[in-house]
Amino acid sequence: MQIPKNKNLRWWMLSLVFLATTINYLDRQVMGLLKPTLEAQFHWTEKDYSYIVMAFTATYAFGYLAMGRLIDKVGTKIGYAVSLIVWSLASIGHGFVKSTFGFIIARMSLGLSEAGNFPAAIKSVAEWFPKKERALATGVFNSGATVGAILAPILVPFILGHYGWQQTFVVIGAAGLFWIILWWKFYNTPEKSKNLTQEEYQYIKSDQDIQPEEDSKVSLSELLKYKVTWSFAIGKIMTDPIWYFFMFWLPAYFADVFKMDLTKPSIPLIIIYSGTTIGSIGGGYLSSWLIKKGWNINKARNFTMLLFALMVVPVMFSKYVDNMWVITIIIAFATAAHQGWGANLMTTVGDTLPNKYVSSVIGFGGMLGSVAGIIFPLFIGIILDTFKKSGNINGGYNIIFFIAGISYIGAWLVIKLINRKPSLHTQIK
Repeated sequence: MQIPKNKNLRWWMLSLVFLATTINYLDRQVMGLLKPTLEAQFHWTEKDYSYIVMAFTATYAFGYLAMGRLIDKVGTKIGYAVSLIVWSLASIGHGFVKSTFGFIIARMSLGLSEAGNFPAAIKSVAEWFPKKERALATGVFNSGATVGAILAPILVPFILGHYGWQQTFVVIGAAGLFWIILWWKFYNTPEKSKNLTQEEYQYIKSDQDIQPEEDSKVSLSELLKYKVTWSFAIGKIMTDPIWYFFMFWLPAYFADVFKMDLTKPSIPLIIIYSGTTIGSIGGGYLSSWLIKKGWNINKARNFTMLLFALMVVPVMFSKYVDNMWVITIIIAFATAAHQGWGANLMTTVGDTLPNKYVSSVIGFGGMLGSVAGIIFPLFIGIILDTFKKSGNINGGYNIIFFIAGISYIGAWLVIKLINRKPSLHTQIK
C-alpha cells in the first residue's frame, strides 16, 4: 500500500489521526456500557464506580502533562506510537482483572497512556495544516471521538451477548495494535515526507511564522506567562468534567431513568454520539469558513465557541421533560456543542504558539481539565447515591444537567476576561 503523491497529502495524514482518536474513544467507552453488568458482578455502588472513574481521570491528568512534554521531545511519530501501544495493552488488560482494585489499576494504566492522543493529534495538525484550516482539521479528527462513541453501543452489546465482558475488553482493545502498523509506515512531518509536493508544502507553511532553531526549547514556567496557556486551561477545567459525565454516565442514565436495556444496541446513545460528529466537523468548518471570509482568527474562534456554549444551555431544563426522545435530542445538541467547542478551543493553542510548544500547552491544559474531572465524578457518585436511596435518581441527574448547562457559557466568559488582561503575553515573539 502506498499513499499517492498529490496535493492533498495532509488529509491522508489527518485520516491516521482520525482513526487513532476513534480507537481512543472506543476503548474508553467500553467501561460505561458495561457498567450495569460489572455493577451486578462486583456489587458496586455509584460511589464505587465514581472511584474507578476518578482513577482514570487522575492518571489521565498526569499523563496529559507527561505525554505532552514527551511528544514535544521525541516528536509526533514516536510519541503517538508509544501512547497507543500502551493504551491498547491497558485496554486488553481489563479483561483479565478479578476485582474492583484490579479495575482501578487497569483504568489508571489506560488513563496515563490515552492522555497522549490529543497532544499528539493537535501537534500533527499544527505540523500539517495552515492556520486557516486547523480548526476544520481539528474538527475532523476530533469527530473520531464521536465515531468511537457510536461504534461502542453497537459493538459492545454484541460482543458482550456472545462472549462475555472479558472478551469485550480484549477484542476492542486489540484494534489499536493494527493502527500502529499504518502509523509507522506512513506518518512523517512535512519536512521528512517523500510524497509531499512542493506546492502543498508551501501552502502548509503559507500563514505560519518562521521560528529560529535556537528557540527550540522552552520551559513550562515560561509557557505559563502566556494568555493562551491559561485560557485553554480554564476552558478545559470548566468543560472537561461535563464531557466525562456525558461519556461515562449517559448509558447508566438511560438505563436508570428510562429502563433501557444496555445488552442491546442503544438507539438514543447512537443518535447522541452521531450528533457529536456534526458538532465536531461543523464547529471546525464554521470558524475556518469565517476566517476565509475575512474574519480575524480570534474573532472567528470566539464567535464559534460562544455559539456552541449557548447550545448546551437547554440541557439544564431536562427536568421538565419526561419523553426519552426529546431528552435524547436535547442531549445530542449538548454533546455536539461540546465537540464544536473543543475543536475550536484546542485550535487556539496552535493559532498562537509555535508548533514545537503545542503539545506541552495542550498537555498542561488537559492535565488541569482532568484534575477537575477527578473531583466531579466523586460529586456525581455522592449525588446519585443520595437520590437513588430516596427513590428519585432522576432528581440527581437533573442537578448534574443543570451544572452542565451553565458550564460552557461560564467558561467562555472567563476566557474572554483572561484575554483582556494586559499582564499576560498573547504570543511568543
